[in-house]
Amino acid sequence: MSRVFLQIGNIRIYWYSIMILLGVLLGSLLVIKESKKFNISKNKITDMLFYTMIFGIIGARLYYVIFNLNYYSKNIIDILKVWEGGLAIHGGIIAGSIYIIYYTKKNNINTLKMLDICVPGVLIGQALGRWGNFFNGEAHGPLTSLNHLKELHIPNFIIKGMNINGNYYIPTFFYESLWCVIGLIIILLFRRIKKLKIGQITGFYLIWYGIGRFIIESYRTDSLMMNTLKQAQIISIIMILIGIVLFVISIKKEKYNKIEKS
Repeated sequence: MSRVFLQIGNIRIYWYSIMILLGVLLGSLLVIKESKKFNISKNKITDMLFYTMIFGIIGARLYYVIFNLNYYSKNIIDILKVWEGGLAIHGGIIAGSIYIIYYTKKNNINTLKMLDICVPGVLIGQALGRWGNFFNGEAHGPLTSLNHLKELHIPNFIIKGMNINGNYYIPTFFYESLWCVIGLIIILLFRRIKKLKIGQITGFYLIWYGIGRFIIESYRTDSLMMNTLKQAQIISIIMILIGIVLFVISIKKEKYNKIEKS
């Protein structure tokens, strides 16, 4: 499978970049739509999103580089080649969240409410972004057989894409993308039937994604490592614990039936 979406002369546009960009755009549109329900001005939300995306991408790249420092310390220029892959979701989440906290405190906006508004967009971005890994032939699991993949009842084009250099691999990227989509559907459905409290969506996201990523990461063969431990599993445990704390705290918070102007 070709990694190149379009080539004009020596200029190449990669599928990885297209999927990341698509995830960012669709995720941002959903965040803007969500913000309208809470009377947050479009100027404020777009201003926040612009810088959150920048810091998120920088954070995702730096996170990946730090855990591959032996390579990048000898190939400095390659740090800039983000189109080749190497954006760690956890780094993006951490950096993006830090900026949102800064922005909301500066503009007197409820931080947890803003994080709740952003969560559906983040899930869409993550779900689509994983398909960039598909085209790059990365974020997959261990070796397997063609028959095993057929038994999993996954789409045939994914099976073909998992044939990398003559070998078949488990499509863990697909499982994570699907997990994010399911999480988004649960959020959208649950809030239709129940008035949620501030912080519950963020808490659910941290728990949901943390559990899914921890399990899926155990099958991946290209994980970022922290000594002998997979760093994504360490971060996933931290996410789950923070999510549980947020859920407990949110029980005493107000519901979303009070819409505040910002």
